[in-house]
This record gives sequence, structure tokens and C-alpha cells, in this order.
Amino acid sequence: MTISSYNPADPADLVVAVEAPGAAGVAAAVARARAAQPGWLAIGAAARAAALGRAADAVEANAEELVALTVREVGKPVVEARGELARTVAIWRYYAQAAFAPSGAVHEPAAGEGLLLTRRRPYGVAGLITPWNFPLAIPTWKAAPALAVGNTVVLKPAPEATACALRLAELAGLPEGVLTVVPGGAEEGAALVAATDVVSFTGSTGVGRAVVAATAERGIPVQAEMGGLNAALVLPDADIAQAAAHLAAAIAGYAGQKCTATSRVIAVGDAYEPLAEALAKALAATPAADPARSATACGPVINEAALDRLTSAIGSATAAGATLLAGGRRAERDGWYLEPALLENVPADHPLRTEEFFGPVAVLLHAADLDEAIALANDTRHSLSTSVHSRDLDVALAAADRLDAGMVRVNAPSSGVDFHLPFGGAKAASYGSREQGQAVLDFYTASRTVTLLPAGGTR
Repeated sequence: MTISSYNPADPADLVVAVEAPGAAGVAAAVARARAAQPGWLAIGAAARAAALGRAADAVEANAEELVALTVREVGKPVVEARGELARTVAIWRYYAQAAFAPSGAVHEPAAGEGLLLTRRRPYGVAGLITPWNFPLAIPTWKAAPALAVGNTVVLKPAPEATACALRLAELAGLPEGVLTVVPGGAEEGAALVAATDVVSFTGSTGVGRAVVAATAERGIPVQAEMGGLNAALVLPDADIAQAAAHLAAAIAGYAGQKCTATSRVIAVGDAYEPLAEALAKALAATPAADPARSATACGPVINEAALDRLTSAIGSATAAGATLLAGGRRAERDGWYLEPALLENVPADHPLRTEEFFGPVAVLLHAADLDEAIALANDTRHSLSTSVHSRDLDVALAAADRLDAGMVRVNAPSSGVDFHLPFGGAKAASYGSREQGQAVLDFYTASRTVTLLPAGGTR
């Protein structure tokens, strides 16, 4: 099977076409990674740190090439692409230092002489399955910590981000078998899950559940990030203009193709009317446009199927009585563009209120008070990121304690991730331990307890 990746801003532009290796090719890649892993661990923390540092330097030195490739392959607006590139460099450097992180502790024995040690050791080969929306940063924030602690990595990127992954691995310049990219689709993903020792997945809920089931059958560690149906709560005392700007960025930025994007806006009490007006104007001022332009915030959606799914959902919602307050139409240009949409009066059981659509579309809801707003926000199985907008810090912090989301952002867009902090959602949004920060180092290692007794001891 040929994996073909097209430019979503110019569907006639074929970015890359490569042959998928099939299950046998994945098995061969994992075998090479397994053979390389003992040597990669044995070179020591300093050498691994230096190698990850060189990877950061190489990515930084080729920044403009990678930014242009990101814009071309996944339609990311150039300003966001530059931000992702900078974050990618920072992540490589952050985890280069993680090679020196403590790998265990010394404990007092319950009785007698000796030492009790806990020590964390790498599993072996990490299998990584990554999406297309952050084609440099997500492969890096999965691979770099796995490599830092001594695993080798086999990465299967989403087909739509194949060129970015291949170039990233090439620039990283790690030894043979230490970081391998296997292009492909479902067959290659399943083969990777079946052959590696620890798995990290980011993608759709359906595929994520299948990955979790397959790893559970094998008894290996897994973390799965499966998106979010994220809410934003706007209280009457909020700075409405600021909140509208934050919400527009979280709805329309990168065409809403972030797992932390806002798709449900909950206006509390008297905030509804002014917020509806301000947010509709902010979205109208954020048109879908060429991602290569520096002024663009909302580029194309990833492919024609995504565009059809979004326009169909908007059409069915309006047919059911919803009202479009902004956007919702295909942009009159080549490429897969949708004008950012805001709808009100969407029925409670409509998919736009219950499912993640991964596009620049949000529904506006009204809550009589904060209690109702929190109940609406929590009424989902996909609680990843929620934003709260209020001038009253006490109210915002109290709301944060009651929200189910894995991340709560106060007076900030729901979108946005700090790579040095744990990342993940609640309920069905995530499975397993957190990604990013120092927490992920534990995920890529197994704890061992070692007992050391004096020679000739009787214990």
C-alpha cells in the first residue's frame, strides 16, 4: 500500500508518497530497535543527553525548512508552525537533561544490615503512534523521554504527517535502530502494538480503545490520549472582550484541530448576550485563509472527508433548529477550508454537543448559574481541558476544583500545553499515566526492588 500525503491548502500538491512496510516491515524495524537498545542504554546518561542535544541543534538549524514542511503537509498556519518548531527544540533539550534524572532511591531495611534499592530501568522498545496535528512536537514529546531513559523507539506517524516524521527522524541523527519511522496505516499500527514493549498513542477514541485492549491482552504498559470535548465557562463578571478573543483563538486556531480546542461555550447568566455578540464578531474576524500567510490563524482542515463531516454536522444542526451566529460555510478558495462556526440552540442530543469533531466549530450554551455551567461542562466522557473566565479568582478556583477536566485554564484559552507539566484528560479522554514533564519518565521505565546483603549474611 502506498501512503500519500497531500497539502490541505492545495489538494493537487502531493507532499510525499511512500510504500507502507506492512506487518513484516514493522516487525523488522522492531527487531532492529531491539538489537540496538542494549548499546543505547550502555553508552550512559551523558552520551544519551549529548545525542538528544545534537538532535535539538539539528532541528533548530533547519527550522525554516521544517516550518515550511509543516505548513505544507498539515496546513498549520505559519505562526503556529514556528511556535511548534520552537517547542520541539525545547522538548529535545528538556529531555536531554532528563537522562540524568534519579532512577531510584535507597531505603532502610526493616531489620539487620544491608541496603534496599528501588531502581527504574527501560522496558526496551517503545512503540509510538502519533497524530498529524502536531507533526513535530508530539513525536518529540513521546520519543525524547523514552530515549533519554534508555529505550529505543519505533514511531508510526499518521499518514497525513509522514513527511514531517521522516524528516524529523533524519535530522535527529541518532544511531541505527535507535529512532525508526515506519509509515503506514492501521496494519502497521496494529503490528507495532503487537511487537513493542511499551506503547504511547495519541489519536481517535475508537482506535485508542483498540490499542488499550491490545496492550492489556499482552500485559504491557500503555498510555492513550484520545481527544476532548472541551468547554469554556464565561461568568457574568468576566472581561467579555478578552474572553471572546481567547475563545475565538481556541475555536478557530489551526481550524480547531487540537485536542484542547474549545467546542462548547457555556455563558453564565447575563454573560450570554454580550458574549454571543462579541464571539461572533471575533470569529468573523478570523477567516479561513492561506496558512502560509503570517496573518492567518485559521487554515484549512486536514482533508476533504473532515470538511464533509463538519459541514454535514452543521447542516443537520440547523435543520434541527440551531442558529448559525457566525461562519459555517466552505470558503470560496481551493483547498479544504471552513469558515469558523458558532451555533446556538443546538439540541442536547445532537452530535455537535456530544462528540469531538476536530474542526473550527463551537456551540453556545446558556447556564442560569455556575452550578448549572459546571454540570454542563462535566456532561461528557471526554474531559481534557476546560477554561474558566472570571475576574473573581475565588470563584474561578472553586470552579476548577469541581470540573472533571484533566486541565483547567483560568482566563486563558482551553488550547495550550506546557510541555514541562503533566498532560492528559479525565474519564475517556485519556488512559494510563500522564504524558510530558517528569511524570512520563516513570511511564517509560519499570521499577525494580533490589536487596543487597553483606556476603555471608544470614538474612
